[in-house]
Amino acid sequence: MVLCIAICSVVKQRHWQIDRPLIDTRYSVETPEGIELQADLAGPVPRVLAYSIDVLIRQGITLLLFLLLVFLGEAGWGFWMLLSFLLEWFYPVIFEIYAAGQTPGKKIMGIQVVNDDLTPVSLSTSVVRNLLRFADFLPFAYLAGLFSMSCTRTFQRLGDIAAGTLVIYKRQQAQPALLPDVAALAPSRALSLDEQVAIISFTERHSDLSRERQQELANILCESFGRPAERIIACLQGVGVWLLGGR
Repeated sequence: MVLCIAICSVVKQRHWQIDRPLIDTRYSVETPEGIELQADLAGPVPRVLAYSIDVLIRQGITLLLFLLLVFLGEAGWGFWMLLSFLLEWFYPVIFEIYAAGQTPGKKIMGIQVVNDDLTPVSLSTSVVRNLLRFADFLPFAYLAGLFSMSCTRTFQRLGDIAAGTLVIYKRQQAQPALLPDVAALAPSRALSLDEQVAIISFTERHSDLSRERQQELANILCESFGRPAERIIACLQGVGVWLLGGR
């Protein structure tokens, strides 16, 4: 278990260190509104590692249930078989539906299941892709599934093809920029789009810029805003806060 998680950590680090994914792992789809959505496809290695982690978790739960029910005799044996069956087949479905397409193994690996239009996986598609795992298992050790993932451009196993699902890397949510502690200030005139973008960028990056660099950039717009040079930084930051909704 420890070795498996260690390998997973290495794979995740390798993926996150790549600034630009390989072209053949980039998947894109266009929405009816004409917006292009993109995602990075997860290949066989992280998927196998994620599945291995989930197998270890299920086996641990199954063993715990056995130890709890073994004292109930034949009734306990029957309950154990029923719960083991439900755990085997519905463990991934429950997590994929209620945990944004991520079983614990997938969460550790930073991957998730989505529909092939990059929308969240639904109950029906999750059930189909998981019930067809028996086909991916044939003839043994998930060889059919591995062969299918290796031969398809989108790394889909048979269950994914039937359900119309993909496994992608879950993108890390960007942390919101920490805005300066200044009062929002409405601009005294209409701003062009370029000016708005520049002021917002200046405001969001205030903590990354030295005071001298801030003054240098602010002086460029000093005359446009008609404010004294020594107060232009606070002025621009106030306008930036206003543009970002801090009104």
